Amino acid sequence: MAMKGAIVSAAKALASPRSSSASTFFSRQLHATPGSKKIVGVFYKANEYAKLNPNFLGCEENALGIRDWLESQGHKYVVTDDKEGPNCELEKHIEDMHVLITTPFHPAYVTAERIKKAKNLQLLLTAGIGSDHIDLKAAAAAGLTVAEVTGSNTVSVAEDELMRILILVRNFIPGYQQVVTGEWKVAAISHRAYDLEGKTVGTVGAGRIGKLLMQRLRPFNCNILYHDRIKADAEFEKETGAKFEEDLDKMLPKCDVVVVNTPLTEKTRGMFDKERISKLKKGVLIVNNARGAIMDTQAVVDACNSGHIAGYSGDVWNPQPAPQDHPWRYMPNHAMTPHTSGTTIDGQLRYAAGTKDMLDRYFKGEEFPAQNYIVKEGKLASQYQ
Repeated sequence: MAMKGAIVSAAKALASPRSSSASTFFSRQLHATPGSKKIVGVFYKANEYAKLNPNFLGCEENALGIRDWLESQGHKYVVTDDKEGPNCELEKHIEDMHVLITTPFHPAYVTAERIKKAKNLQLLLTAGIGSDHIDLKAAAAAGLTVAEVTGSNTVSVAEDELMRILILVRNFIPGYQQVVTGEWKVAAISHRAYDLEGKTVGTVGAGRIGKLLMQRLRPFNCNILYHDRIKADAEFEKETGAKFEEDLDKMLPKCDVVVVNTPLTEKTRGMFDKERISKLKKGVLIVNNARGAIMDTQAVVDACNSGHIAGYSGDVWNPQPAPQDHPWRYMPNHAMTPHTSGTTIDGQLRYAAGTKDMLDRYFKGEEFPAQNYIVKEGKLASQYQ
């Protein structure tokens, strides 16, 4: 079993000199022993909506539907939505928790400082996809395991991206606003509404979500381009008609629509700055359901104000939740929402089940599905390197 392997590895480590970070790794592994664990979950609060759907598992009140299961096994399960500041509820439990579960939709930011305080912490689980709210290097140095429910909401996000593309291309938001305000000005909508057919859509990143999006774009008869670290296989390119672009800066000016599908890393943080945005086609439409920090916030605002970006849509912000004075709330021609694309009811059911499965494996000392690991034995997954 994985637990036995970890103990053997730890014993070998004890017999040889190690650096301080490696000794921390050893101590964290020895804590993974049978017995009661303290699990802390951080989820968004649903209030009056919590009881409206029995499958609404992703909120604080319903807590992934695993409370009875955990407590029946003698574990303690603490759930909160209060995650910011030195006096928040999460801070009260950092020193003695063994597992922290959080989501990209209401992320608990796990800093190096918090990791240092968390003496008993062994496992960081993301209920969903995307673990950039965690200081992954600090987690790796501390010997923590970081995992997420890979694939749990890829369909949810890809569908949402397609919706946002159509909303921007068809200039939908002003039309909806007219109806709400009692207006009827067809010209105010149609002067900048287009068909998606024949347009060039480029995705920056072609992982699971990017590939699903390209498959869904195929019936619209648009030109599909993609940039990624890895070229897709020939069969996929034939199926979708997608063309690989090795050079991102050569691809972007060709695109009528740019979709961001890359994880947030040190390399991609601020990727779309003022200079790169200036190289995009004038009147470009941008959809970003990846991470808000991939964009330079003010550069997006300025480009929307000037018309260089004709429309911007996404559900990711920097930070999250977005403050009331966040400039993206007030820039023209946007179709922004709170971070909701991956937390559909179907997505919640999948990431709740995936989280429970990994907790069960953790209690039994078993390996997780390989694709779920973000940090394992001091190493980061390739997409975060």
